Amino acid sequence: MSVAKVTELICSSSTSFEDAINKGIQRATATLEQVTGAWVEGQKVVIDGGKIKEYRVILKVTFVLKG
Repeated sequence: MSVAKVTELICSSSTSFEDAINKGIQRATATLEQVTGAWVEGQKVVIDGGKIKEYRVILKVTFVLKG
């Protein structure tokens, strides 16, 4: 039997939502073992001077606990 845990990450990028997601997954897999999936819970943009300055995502990452 395995037990999984879900952790929430807030990731950002000045390029795109996809880049923010990729950065979050890279960071999660560098820190957590046995990452099995993720989903985007929300998206937001930061606007400055009428232009998008930053893309942000709330990312839920699932990983299997040891033991």
